[in-house]
Amino acid sequence: MKKALLLVTLLYSFNFIHAQENNITTAVPFLLVAADARAAGMADNGVATSADGFSQQWNPSKYAFAEDQQGFSVSYTPYLTELVNDISLAQLNYFNKYSDKSAFAASFRYFGLGDIDLRTDYDSPVVVVSPNEFAFDLSYSLKLSEKFSMAVAGRFINSNLKVATDNNDASSSNSFAVDVAGFFQSEEVAYNDFNGRWRAGFNFQNMGPKMRYDNDDINRNFLPANMRLGGGFDFILDEYNKIAVNLEFSKLLVPTPQVYNTSAGVYEGKDMNNDGIVDSTDYSIANDEYENIGWFGGMFQSFTDAPGGFSEELKEFTYSLGSEYVYQDSFSFRAGYFHESPDKGAREFFSLGAGFKYTSVKVDVSYLFSASKVQNPLENTLRFSLSFNFGEKYENY
Repeated sequence: MKKALLLVTLLYSFNFIHAQENNITTAVPFLLVAADARAAGMADNGVATSADGFSQQWNPSKYAFAEDQQGFSVSYTPYLTELVNDISLAQLNYFNKYSDKSAFAASFRYFGLGDIDLRTDYDSPVVVVSPNEFAFDLSYSLKLSEKFSMAVAGRFINSNLKVATDNNDASSSNSFAVDVAGFFQSEEVAYNDFNGRWRAGFNFQNMGPKMRYDNDDINRNFLPANMRLGGGFDFILDEYNKIAVNLEFSKLLVPTPQVYNTSAGVYEGKDMNNDGIVDSTDYSIANDEYENIGWFGGMFQSFTDAPGGFSEELKEFTYSLGSEYVYQDSFSFRAGYFHESPDKGAREFFSLGAGFKYTSVKVDVSYLFSASKVQNPLENTLRFSLSFNFGEKYENY
């Protein structure tokens, strides 16, 4: 399908684009898009949920608590379905819990932007390009106690979005990143009318060098380094019925750009050159300083550099509330709510999901309802996941 490259690029960056000028943009934002239907059905909630085949994206330390020895999972997510039919996100996962305390996992995530027709003018021949991005992960998780585990993951990232011209090539951009995660899962506790289990998790993900699409150090782009914190509780009503409730917070560990009011044509930041006038020259200086921020230092700076102070820092947190009802470990029904500040992206949506498990095969689906004035690229889209678990069973506690 014919598409304008600029339009696709703008829509692809949906995660952080909004009318405000101090939004945060990064390279490869597809790394933060929920690839599996289970987490998507709970409004992108997964850092503290029970272990499954897709834990690699949310919290790889959960694999140490997996009840199956091995698992293989695949998912497919159509993208921008109301505009095009050939943009999608796909993911493959495999994990192996080779002992009671440790596991390793691998995953491959691919984001394809479909075929794009390019021409320099009306009469020139059409050149078809197929931009795409992918990430390959490896992780290792280890139980440090009966209730707590940690994991580290390494990630190779390739972004092939550059279009060849007469003056340069179309070489792709590469980078690498690491995740550091932890997961807590309590024993089953007996209460008056039900049993329960507490869960908590964290994941500092996508920490790595900037990406660049040119052969110099100008216009390097931060990776979407991200902090996830969450907790949950399982209401175990009886041997057949269980309800899980989870709350998750997330924040980009990326510095906030300086503010430039494009509608008024003025810079609203600091007097960078101390000449008593705040103008576009100061914006250029501030922008150069932003480009020179290192990825590691930028992670710490991201907690204190919002132009609007502490109140704006709080707006850079998103939160999601998700719930899951499971009957006899065979049928699952899910719902969730996700919220992001209108000044930092304006994503707000409700989600529904369901799952069915038969022996070692599990099928999950999810659906998203946008609650924001800004249209969500995944609105009115069904997401599918398929998982296969095999090998011996592990009992936690």
